[in-house]
Amino acid sequence: MTDERRMNNGRSPGALAVLRIPEYRKLITGRFFYIMALRTVTTTVGWRIYEITHHAFAIGLVGLSEFLPAFCLALYAGHVIDKSDKRALLLITTGCYLVCVAGLISISLPSVMQNLGGHRIQWLIYGIIFCTGVIRAFAGPGLNAIIAQIVPREDLPRAITVNSSAFLFASILGHATAGLWIAHLTYIFSFSIVGVYALIAWYFFFSISPKPIMLAGSEKKTWESIKEGLRFVYRTREIMGAMALDLFAVLFGGAVAMVPVYARDILKVGAIGFGWLNAADDMGCVITIMALTFRPLRRRQGLTLMYVVAGFGVCIIAFGLSKIYLLSFLALLMSGLLDGVSVVIRGTILQLKTPDAMRGRVSSVNSMFINSSNELGQFESGMMARLLGVVPSVVFGGCMTLAVVIATWFKAPSLRKMEY
Repeated sequence: MTDERRMNNGRSPGALAVLRIPEYRKLITGRFFYIMALRTVTTTVGWRIYEITHHAFAIGLVGLSEFLPAFCLALYAGHVIDKSDKRALLLITTGCYLVCVAGLISISLPSVMQNLGGHRIQWLIYGIIFCTGVIRAFAGPGLNAIIAQIVPREDLPRAITVNSSAFLFASILGHATAGLWIAHLTYIFSFSIVGVYALIAWYFFFSISPKPIMLAGSEKKTWESIKEGLRFVYRTREIMGAMALDLFAVLFGGAVAMVPVYARDILKVGAIGFGWLNAADDMGCVITIMALTFRPLRRRQGLTLMYVVAGFGVCIIAFGLSKIYLLSFLALLMSGLLDGVSVVIRGTILQLKTPDAMRGRVSSVNSMFINSSNELGQFESGMMARLLGVVPSVVFGGCMTLAVVIATWFKAPSLRKMEY
């Protein structure tokens, strides 16, 4: 295709040319504010739960509350996404998230807090987070699946990289600003800001045109459709291997779940320091992804994936052992730098290897492996902290991540040799 034709189609050969597509810009902007909302809630709720209970295990229960519905509904959600207008689904899920935010605001009112007490507030928070897990089962895969209906196939690698960068910028701002809100403002104000973020996201999703349903033969039975998606993932070894490696790395390396404990009791840096520690991983990740936008990986992606996941485990061990704020911050920043490489490799494989009619189901399986493992990893960290203590639990997670890489190196040689 000539440069003139590419310009006429609204694109150019540059790394950020995909942003010339109007609907992609709207999707990225809406997703940016949606992720800001999610991350602000995650940070604020984690701090509040630890403030109420002073138990690391209580933080783990937050992760379990969100993991259970997101994991259990993921496969069904993929079937629904493939047989639905993805834009309409995003509007519904974002609207439901606004209802959950209203619930968090309600239980932050002084009169409600006084009448209910800390214990009941704690369990109401778990209930609301459970509802957000239901929403995420549909919203996350829907956001990933709609990209291919907006961006031409030849631009998908660039779109995935830009999408990941926007996601991480939003994560950084959500985590960091939440620390500021906690330190200087009330929980009501913090959750009200989340509501504004969600409203902005809803507006940009609304401005996208309705999308056609890609699932051929939508009368197909739900279970048959789900099994078809699972079979595709299992038979596509590149997708299966990358998902499995990242699943166990995130499951055992979920040190960020214990950041509230480190910030308050070990490093003693308060709410603002907590916000920056929470954002450090995403900061490193976005630096890597921005670099890969302009200088993409050309070869040996599978081997690179192995190395960066092993490096991620080493960084988690360093964070667990550190008692100096700057070293802890740098360890999390470095873990994000390495994780960014993994994000790009996995995302590109997923988009290039998946046919349009199966994007919802494959994205949902990916959500089970990757997104839900964040919450399960949070629960695992809380449980191990209860059994071993906070520091040993984090070090144990980093060591297990290294063990997973070693096992994958020998058990999945095809992933190690993979190139795209």
